[in-house]
Amino acid sequence: MKVIVQRVTKASVTINDDIVADIDNGLLVLLGIVNEDTQEDINWLSKKITGLRIFNDTEGIMNTSILDTKGDIIVVSQFTLHASTKKGNRPSYIKAAKPKIAIPLYESFIEQIENDLGKKIQTGEFGADMKVALLNDGPVTIIIDTKNKE
Repeated sequence: MKVIVQRVTKASVTINDDIVADIDNGLLVLLGIVNEDTQEDINWLSKKITGLRIFNDTEGIMNTSILDTKGDIIVVSQFTLHASTKKGNRPSYIKAAKPKIAIPLYESFIEQIENDLGKKIQTGEFGADMKVALLNDGPVTIIIDTKNKE
């Protein structure tokens, strides 16, 4: 699994002119899934995201997590995170998991992050044409890959 985690002061997801997700202070998480991903990847990644100390404390230092701030999260499926641009100018998405594999993992990730956060999160819709809007705070943008735990 690969994610882009963005600290936001506002984020929303719109599908067919309907706002399906809308948060203020929190995280926008773009999630890419590959065939090799497992529940172990989900568990590790969810704990990592909810524990990231990327919110400012009272002294303005990034030292608190989404758990500390009681902020909200939007998760959006993003197969293009696994694009390969090695050959030519048209990206290949062959590494991205097909819906049969990706949807159950996506749903499991949502369930796990809700458990780790202690509340419901908001989401986009898997496979939909979504318009994602955000006001990145900082800007703070973190890339995490469960296959390359740094």
